[in-house]
Amino acid sequence: MEAMRSEPLPPRPEDEGNAAAGGGDAVRVGLVDSGHAPALAARVVSAAAFVIGEDGVRCEAAGPDRLGHGSRLAEIIAACAPRAQLCVAQVFHARLATTAAQVAAAIDWLVAQRVALINLSLGLRAPRPVLAEACARARAAGVLLCAAAPARGEPVYPAAFPGVLRMTGDARCARMEISALGTRYADFGAHVRPLDGSLAGGGASVGCAHLSGHIARYLDDCRAAGRTADEEDVRRWLCAQARYHGPERRSSQET
Repeated sequence: MEAMRSEPLPPRPEDEGNAAAGGGDAVRVGLVDSGHAPALAARVVSAAAFVIGEDGVRCEAAGPDRLGHGSRLAEIIAACAPRAQLCVAQVFHARLATTAAQVAAAIDWLVAQRVALINLSLGLRAPRPVLAEACARARAAGVLLCAAAPARGEPVYPAAFPGVLRMTGDARCARMEISALGTRYADFGAHVRPLDGSLAGGGASVGCAHLSGHIARYLDDCRAAGRTADEEDVRRWLCAQARYHGPERRSSQET
């Protein structure tokens, strides 16, 4: 299992002061990735690492983000949802590769942290039962799952599991824009570049993080208004907010 393409982003010092803890009623967003930058420590309420041992997956204290992938995505989510809190499950360590068992354990742990949604900017080609079961448990607990998916090509998991919001990047979308794609493998798209606007490393991972941030902001608004929102509410809201409808067309020959 690998992360959808993205490159490291250095932390921005100014993020330290962004709506730090957010209060007891703040929306919690789970991030399954490589960790988070020190600059976002005030926004992170819990973190743990999931590693493979002789007896299976074990949970350990989280270490520094050695790859930068999670830091980049956490920064995007925090910027899109200024009052949200982050719970970070570290499954990428020395490289952007992990196992279905590690991701499944991370999902179960995040559900126990009372997150409202989980960002999964990663993909596996085969539908491993251990991961499918963890996703089903999360959905049964009312947790939204936002997973990166390629805009074209073969499906990846967990994005292709039932009920998972399949997110990708869309070059048409500006920073705060959304596209309702409705394609065979992707439901929604969003901005493909990281916060520094660089061209390197953009794609489905970054688009997924933007969409997770947008959803977290919507859930926060719902809580402030005394409302709840489930998966169908979120899908309807995303469609209503979409600047673009239908897939991105890159040439006049595409259908």
